[in-house]
Amino acid sequence: MHLELRHLRTIRAIHEQGGLARAADILNITQSALSHQVKALEDQAGVDLFVRRSRPMRLSAAGLRLLRLAEQVLPLVEAAEAEIEGVGDGRVGQLHIALECHACFDWVLPVLDKFRRAFPEVDLDIRQRLAFTALPALQREEVDLVISMDPEPLPGIHFEPLFDYSPTLVVPAGHPLVARGFARPEDLAAESLIVYPMTRSRLDVFSEFLTPAGIEPREIREIELTDVSLMLVAAGRGVAVMPDWVLQRHAGNPELGFVRLTESGIRRTVHAGIREELAQHAYMQHFLRLARTEAVRSTRPPR
Repeated sequence: MHLELRHLRTIRAIHEQGGLARAADILNITQSALSHQVKALEDQAGVDLFVRRSRPMRLSAAGLRLLRLAEQVLPLVEAAEAEIEGVGDGRVGQLHIALECHACFDWVLPVLDKFRRAFPEVDLDIRQRLAFTALPALQREEVDLVISMDPEPLPGIHFEPLFDYSPTLVVPAGHPLVARGFARPEDLAAESLIVYPMTRSRLDVFSEFLTPAGIEPREIREIELTDVSLMLVAAGRGVAVMPDWVLQRHAGNPELGFVRLTESGIRRTVHAGIREELAQHAYMQHFLRLARTEAVRSTRPPR
């Protein structure tokens, strides 16, 4: 007996509709074609699949066995078809994200929370262990999107600018630099500098401020948690440089002062690195829109 999916759909439709006419409408074929299909299937099976004298039509014992098979197989097939269709139109997919910026968690988590509500069928994950080798992981297809401040020309990778931000020096409220309003690199030579545990090339305070001037701080302390770093700054245990979107929610803290790096300030851009084949997917475009919208709220510099 050669069974096809259309045979299982026929058995299910006739059982659910109680007759050939309504089942034919559901299956979008003529009643005559459906009747011939049932007859051909019964000829293959060598037994009747329906008790034809009953109204509504009901399945024979052999027909009930096929119905049980249809109820097991067809939902799996239909789910797979829907999933494949969803991949094709960008509703279903995978979005595994890596962050090159330690402080980005403060900004990106609200974005991801809104994204998962809009696209619940997308497999969403944050690959934290890849934080400092994120772009090679993107090329190897281990992740699908990288949040980066340092885009590189890489084959097959597209970088989408998301928003600008200002690395900002945060000091104890009574610090002399608060009155001046900005810091020069040499001002940090006598300071204990609190930084995230990242390589210097990924820290704005070094790559954009201290290293070009050849200045080293008196001491470097690595602290992973933003709130702990700011508590130490407020206690006079050091100074820190963080993105303005991180400091925005601490702007009302009377124990902290906020100072520009250089008189004119420094501006940097957050980018999303994406493999080119994913860039136009509906869910990817939605993530980028959310990222930019959240940036408007989150990246106002502290006053």
